[in-house]
Amino acid sequence: MSDKPSLSDSVQLLRIDADQAGQRIDNYLIARLKGVPRSRIYRLLRKGEVRVNKGRIKPTYRLMQDDLVRVPPVRQASRRPMTADNPLGKLLKERVLLETKDYLVLDKPAGVAVHGGSGISAGVIEALRAARPEEKNLELVHRLDRDTSGCLLLARRRGILRELQAQMRDRHVDKRYVALVSGRWPRTLTEINAPLRKFVLSGGERMVRPDKTGKAAVTEFALLAHYLHAASEVASLIDIRLLTGRTHQIRVHCQLAGYPLAGDEKYGDRVANARFGESGLRRLFLHASALGFSDPATGARVEVSAPLPDDLSRVLDRLSVAAPESCT
Repeated sequence: MSDKPSLSDSVQLLRIDADQAGQRIDNYLIARLKGVPRSRIYRLLRKGEVRVNKGRIKPTYRLMQDDLVRVPPVRQASRRPMTADNPLGKLLKERVLLETKDYLVLDKPAGVAVHGGSGISAGVIEALRAARPEEKNLELVHRLDRDTSGCLLLARRRGILRELQAQMRDRHVDKRYVALVSGRWPRTLTEINAPLRKFVLSGGERMVRPDKTGKAAVTEFALLAHYLHAASEVASLIDIRLLTGRTHQIRVHCQLAGYPLAGDEKYGDRVANARFGESGLRRLFLHASALGFSDPATGARVEVSAPLPDDLSRVLDRLSVAAPESCT
């Protein structure tokens, strides 16, 4: 199969069925228009080239059953399809923490994107769909950054996806992380409430910054331990609970507080990162350690945890726990 781009030469009119209803139009288009950059999809929406029931809509519009979606001709990159025995799919099968008939929770490895796009040919969702060809409706309930490891929730049916995402919106999902930050995190710093807004730099790079006009973002923190490294400089291991799920929320809130995440090349401290590298850190020290939600079928509370990966554990082993009197 050719890897050259192909162009759909006619307008598509797509009728939304019951299984597709409830999802945002931007997510629907991202899933349908394989190989089309997300920036291109948002441009189509912004210019009104994509229409629903003949009207312009925003990216946040939620589709309803029997909506008629107009999709203009758009160039798509043709890719060789992944096979059922693809290496990433095999790896992910071994990292399933919990699986039911309705959903599954993975321990996502660091360095793997949750979906393809922006120069990435395939991610978790594409690899799993290829590895499980019998599952037609496997979808991500939420996302993790490429360099973040840990608990990732996927739905196996569209109705379950809607219910779990509703729990996310209503803050009924407990998302916890463990992070190592540069500096002496104070025990009294237990919450940061700072709205965040996405920006695009002149070179096209997307950044997130605190901005009073941005979306609400609230993060809770608890100090776990202080460590000494690199000539008695202090680092802090913290437990984090997300009350909202904004892009790069943890990384930006920690930077705002003055304690950037170890290994964060986007928002971190270059000098501190070099010193963490001397302790063996080769990526962002951020791990989605636990996930709690209600089972859509039974209502029972589900709690899933993922142990700290070996590469991050080895970094901590190379650091010295700071004495209590130095941890005020």
